[in-house]
Amino acid sequence: MARRPRLNLPDIPQHVVQRGNNRQVCFFMEQDYTVYLDKLKEYSRQYKVAVHAYVLMTNHVHLPMTPETASGISKLMQSLGRYYVRYVNSTHGRSGTLWEGRYKSSLVDSEHYFLLVSRYIELNPVRAGMTEHPAAYPWSSYQHNALSRTIELLTAHPAYLSLGQDGETRKTAYQSLFKHHIPEYSLKEIRDALQKSWVLGEGRFKQQIEQQLGQRITISTHGGDRKSETFKKTKLEVSTTLTP
Repeated sequence: MARRPRLNLPDIPQHVVQRGNNRQVCFFMEQDYTVYLDKLKEYSRQYKVAVHAYVLMTNHVHLPMTPETASGISKLMQSLGRYYVRYVNSTHGRSGTLWEGRYKSSLVDSEHYFLLVSRYIELNPVRAGMTEHPAAYPWSSYQHNALSRTIELLTAHPAYLSLGQDGETRKTAYQSLFKHHIPEYSLKEIRDALQKSWVLGEGRFKQQIEQQLGQRITISTHGGDRKSETFKKTKLEVSTTLTP
C-alpha cells in the first residue's frame, strides 16, 4: 500500500512526531536533550521554521511548527535527525538506526485546534505517568509558555498571543487551560490525524487546505457518530477548554 504523501504548506502549522525505532530510547542522559534542542534551534533558523512548543520524551518527540516554505519542516527534520543519530552513536558507542523511519505530521487548524495540540503535547509526561503536572517535567515548552523560564528556541504562535496583552497575562491564561482534561474524542482526533497524515481542523479549514493543494483531503467518517449527542457534547467541551 502506497504511503500517504505529506501535506506541506507554507505558513500552516504542523504537529510533528518522531519516535525511536521500535519505540526504543533515543535520549539517554541530560546532555542528549540539550544537544537535540540546540540543534533544533539552529536548524529552525536555518530553514525558517517557527517552533511553537515541544516535548522530548525518552523515546519520542512532539513539535508543533510553522514553516515559511513548503519544504522547511522536511529539511529541518532531515538535518536534525541525521545530526542527532551521529551524535548519539558517537557518544553512546552504538550503531545503526535510531529513528522509526519517517516522522509523522498533520496540518493544524490554528483557530480551533492549535492550543489544544499544545496542551496535548505538554501533557505527554502526565499521561505517561512520569509526573503529576507538566510544570514538573523539565523537557517541555510548558516551562516557557506557562512559567518563568525563557527558551530562545520558541516563537509564540498567534493563538498563544491572543491569550492576553502581556506576557504574565498570557502565562496565567495558559495555565488555566490545564485545569481541564482533554476529552477522549479529542485525543483520538489528534492521534488519528497524525497516524494518517490528515488535516486536524474544522470543515472550513479543510476546504481552505484543499483549495491550496488542489486536491481532496477530507476523509469520510463512518456511521452517524458525528451527529450523536456524545459527539456534540465533546466538541462543546473542546470549545470550552480552549477559552481562557
